Amino acid sequence: MIKTLVMSFEELEQEPFNAHEFVERLAWKTIGKKARNSYENFDPWSLHSAFEQAIKDLEEKNKQIERNIEKLEHSCKDEEKKHWQRVADLQRRNQTSYSHFQSLDERINLVATKVVHLGDQLEGVNTPRARAVEAQRLMNYLNEFMSDEPPKSAVFTDPFQLQLAADIIQKLYQIALELPANDKFDRARKKIWDKYNYVESELIVEFKNAHSDGDKRKMKKVAAVLSNFKGYGQCIETFITESQKGAYLKPDPFDDVLPLCVRSSEMISDVFSNPDMVMVKLVQNIYHGKLQTHISSKLDHLDDPEEYLVQLYQLYTRTVKLSEELSQFKMGNDSFFLTKLTKQSFAKHLEAYIGSETKYLKERCSAHLQRYYEDTNHIKKQIQSGGLVDFKRDLQAKIGTLTKANVNIGPAVENYGGETFLSQEVTISLLQEAKNAFKRCHVLSSSSDMAGNAVQILDVLIQYLVVEHIDYAVELGLQAIPLPDPRTPPQVYFFDVVGQANTLFHLFEKQFMDSLVPLVISSPRHSECLQKKRDLREQLETKIDSGLDRAITAITGYVKFLLAAEQKKTDFKPDDDSAMLAMVSPACSKVVKFIYGIHRNIRDSLDGKNVDVVLSELGTRLHRVLFEHLQQFQYNSLGAMLVICDVNEYRKCMKEFKIPVVSDLFEKLHALCNLLVVVPENLKEVCSGETLTGLDKSVLQAFIQLRADYKTSKIAMMLK
Repeated sequence: MIKTLVMSFEELEQEPFNAHEFVERLAWKTIGKKARNSYENFDPWSLHSAFEQAIKDLEEKNKQIERNIEKLEHSCKDEEKKHWQRVADLQRRNQTSYSHFQSLDERINLVATKVVHLGDQLEGVNTPRARAVEAQRLMNYLNEFMSDEPPKSAVFTDPFQLQLAADIIQKLYQIALELPANDKFDRARKKIWDKYNYVESELIVEFKNAHSDGDKRKMKKVAAVLSNFKGYGQCIETFITESQKGAYLKPDPFDDVLPLCVRSSEMISDVFSNPDMVMVKLVQNIYHGKLQTHISSKLDHLDDPEEYLVQLYQLYTRTVKLSEELSQFKMGNDSFFLTKLTKQSFAKHLEAYIGSETKYLKERCSAHLQRYYEDTNHIKKQIQSGGLVDFKRDLQAKIGTLTKANVNIGPAVENYGGETFLSQEVTISLLQEAKNAFKRCHVLSSSSDMAGNAVQILDVLIQYLVVEHIDYAVELGLQAIPLPDPRTPPQVYFFDVVGQANTLFHLFEKQFMDSLVPLVISSPRHSECLQKKRDLREQLETKIDSGLDRAITAITGYVKFLLAAEQKKTDFKPDDDSAMLAMVSPACSKVVKFIYGIHRNIRDSLDGKNVDVVLSELGTRLHRVLFEHLQQFQYNSLGAMLVICDVNEYRKCMKEFKIPVVSDLFEKLHALCNLLVVVPENLKEVCSGETLTGLDKSVLQAFIQLRADYKTSKIAMMLK
């Protein structure tokens, strides 16, 4: 047992320690293998004794560990005390060192003050002396120039002392400017000026040679000397010229400019004291020189307006891209420098751009339309004013109605075989031309001119697409609408015109929003363009509304004609039951067949709410025509059944419209016809029924009076 407990205590020092597992292992070792296999061999007292012994041993172990902890704590306190003693000693020593350092610093400051004072005294003595020496040296050189012979000093004759000669001659040049004007000094001044120019030119030659050799150190020294000369600008120009020699290796100079500027920028930073200014001059020279020459060679000889605009757009786009790439270099504080260079390079072409753009756009749009009308064998007509045409049509229709003959007092109605003269392909072509124009306008126009230029492009698009194509087709469609009182089935192609015109105008509106609005949205022209588009839509809708009204009038006019021509007075007062075999009258059959065809035409041609509006108006007018038509007859019992069959057929036809208002009107008409078959005793009850609710009593009375038995059955008395 003692051995087991020792093993168990060794487990206490293992990591991680789990108390539950420790107890389990202790119990497992205590009860033995036999007890685990058989309940009879299990001895709980032995397990109890083992746990008690383990608890005592653990308590003893705990006391032992507490004693060790007390010893360690005491040892730590002693060590901490010694540590703080060492820290205090270090602080005292550090304070002593700091005092010594302050004393040393004060002595150093005192010595430095005396040295500076001594230096100032020495400089005060040496500076006048150095100036005097320099002045004497310059006076000696000036004396040589004032003599009649050329300067003999080695500094002016030795080519290896060129930079020293440059320093001296530059100072002599400044002195010569202050000399009084007389013959003696004028000769000296001229000799100094000649030598000044000679030294300057020799320095530029030396700079050029150093550039050819790639000697940046020498270039920097020469440039520093020349920076005090008037010819410093010539030095920069020499560098720019030499840098571009052999730099343009590709056919397109745009490809060589960026590598050239990268190479030159590194050298400029190493050579010149003012690299930003030199870089500005280099880029300016490239734009006004090589690039402008390339642009002129590409554009000046072009006669084809399309090729000219395409090339102008491409070249300008490439130049803008190049400017963006060059913006990585430091070129002064003008953030618009590269933009100005780009505009200057294309100035001649940009000034005339919008004129070229609109001229080309007009030519292209006109060509598209002309080709389309030629393909359709159509010669465009001069459209007469709407008021005069409408007056002639209405007058012709009234005379025809009175005389029952076709009288032509104006232009004949021509439907062009159903041709609408509206082409989605032509519209897409016109819109694509305008889209390209807007795209070029966005790139080639200045911010101040962009909105105005975009409006000019819009005006061209409106003229050729909206006015000369869509509006022209609508006008032709209006003229092709049959007269209000046709004698033959009217061919109403105007519905096709309306559907296609709406589609094409939607395409125009989409490009208006996509291409034009971004160009004008930040200018006052935005509201002007929106108003212009609204006016166009209102004008088109007005003409379409007028045309739809005429088309519906022609349809209902033909229905009137069919009913008047086909419906006989005896249709609803048959003498025998044989009339019931046909179920519906011939007039009804023809009217329904005609309306079904018109309905399909409207559904196929129009879309959206236009379908519902047109069908609603057509259904309402047809109801009025049929209502008035049915009131022209008297009905016996068999005739009442026949008219109910006819009205039921009309009702089924109108249900296909799927317009609730129209369906309700024909339901009421059907209910009114039922009044013709109801036995007289039930009429009063039927009149107050739900279907006829809301109808005026005079309407009900008028329909009931159409019964053949109205007087004989004394129905009027029953309804009181």
